[in-house]
Amino acid sequence: MKQGLLIIDTQKDLVDGSEVEEGVVDKQRLLGNINHLIKKARELGVPVLFIRDKDVANGEGDGFEVHPSLWREQSDIVFDKEATNAFYQTGLLQHIKENDMQHLVIAGCKTEHCIDTAVRTATVNGLDVTLVGDAHSTSNTKYLAAQQIVDHHNHALHGHYNVDHFSIVRETQEEVFTPTHHMYR
Repeated sequence: MKQGLLIIDTQKDLVDGSEVEEGVVDKQRLLGNINHLIKKARELGVPVLFIRDKDVANGEGDGFEVHPSLWREQSDIVFDKEATNAFYQTGLLQHIKENDMQHLVIAGCKTEHCIDTAVRTATVNGLDVTLVGDAHSTSNTKYLAAQQIVDHHNHALHGHYNVDHFSIVRETQEEVFTPTHHMYR
């Protein structure tokens, strides 16, 4: 089964924070877990896809770039987006279909916005998804602590389905590139 590792919005200003953006919680663990996923993907020959949000740092400079701690290579595919949905007018879905990917492993930021939307959109578009529960993060909000948001989404998105395709939540140390969706069908 062909698959891809989709890393969403792990840009410097979004992860670390800036004068207009509060950084995500537990960023060192987040970055370490994503690097673990990248390493594993490369060992298995799984393509690594990055999404960058053009709203971060006004779409320019170091703050807009993928966080420098992440092991991004020049050969990795990068899609820039202008909406919460990584699939909206980016070419991501076309790339996935052209490369016959059937399973996405998803990590990144921010949980309640771009991660949630990507998981749901992927399943609607015929993909099985593994959301890596300890490899996505967000910031505290006025209403909920960041960890509450992450925990809620890990619960809500585990088993989220759209008839034929669905998402499951697994942890970084599990074999996330060995999909287990067939065990639930």
